Amino acid sequence: MADAEDRQGLDDAFAPPSKSARKRRMHALQRLGESLLELSEAQLDKLSLNEPALLEALQEARRIRSHSARKRHLQYIGKLMREIDPEPIESALAALHASRHADTQAFHALEALRDRLLASPQEGVELTLQRFPTADRQQLRQLLRQHASEQREGRPPAASRKLFRYLRELAEL
Repeated sequence: MADAEDRQGLDDAFAPPSKSARKRRMHALQRLGESLLELSEAQLDKLSLNEPALLEALQEARRIRSHSARKRHLQYIGKLMREIDPEPIESALAALHASRHADTQAFHALEALRDRLLASPQEGVELTLQRFPTADRQQLRQLLRQHASEQREGRPPAASRKLFRYLRELAEL
């Protein structure tokens, strides 16, 4: 009885994938091709795709405006994706998305620091100087005074934008 179950398990291990599994894989590869379409030319160059047919198909898909023609062309891109190894593309896309996420988090952290500076200038200046030792205390205080003046007079918040730009410069150093 155990031998029959073992043989059945071995037969399943070497059986070709089911039709549903093949379709799921094809759809996943087509979605991967569609995600390549969302990238700019510079981002595609960073991926360093060595598939001229795929690159040409991606460029052609960007020019297509008809919905049905675009849908057919996406299926063609999916077919091309089946002929190449998708693993390097998936890992490069994951790295690209991770760097975007890190950039977004850094941007939000700078916004939070700016908001803290504007809410409590004394604590904010000290916190900023701890985080960025090269920061100019005089410039920070000047921008904070400009912001307070703008708020009193009801002017647009140009000083807070300047403060954010200054913080971003400090972060890039």
